[in-house]
Amino acid sequence: MAERSRARGLSYHHQLVLETLADQGPHARRDLAARIELPVADLSRAIGDLAARGLVQVMVVNIGGRHEVVTLTPAGTTELMALQDDMKSVQDLLLASITRGERAQLHYILRRVCATAARAGAGESATSPAPPGGPS
Repeated sequence: MAERSRARGLSYHHQLVLETLADQGPHARRDLAARIELPVADLSRAIGDLAARGLVQVMVVNIGGRHEVVTLTPAGTTELMALQDDMKSVQDLLLASITRGERAQLHYILRRVCATAARAGAGESATSPAPPGGPS
């Protein structure tokens, strides 16, 4: 899947930006960085790459201060749909040897594993000891 993305000139960060804008609409640059948990510098590089290709547009909005709002362009929507089609074809190829019932079972198991990992990650930060010299 990563090879298909790279062949399209898109990294995982590019894909995250496109998917987030498609799913949740325009975002201020800082809000987008926080939402996808990406450092602002990395996000800025990804946005610059995508803007150069005409896949996103950055507009300056002056409401309560200066904000750069990133929006998905029609070309960005088309590119994301093509990328998702590529991903689906890879998934179909990888899962061709298992039945529909086995796919459903695999999906169910993976959802449980991801939910457990999410709970463990959330609980880990709450139960982690304070760093040395930090508040206790």
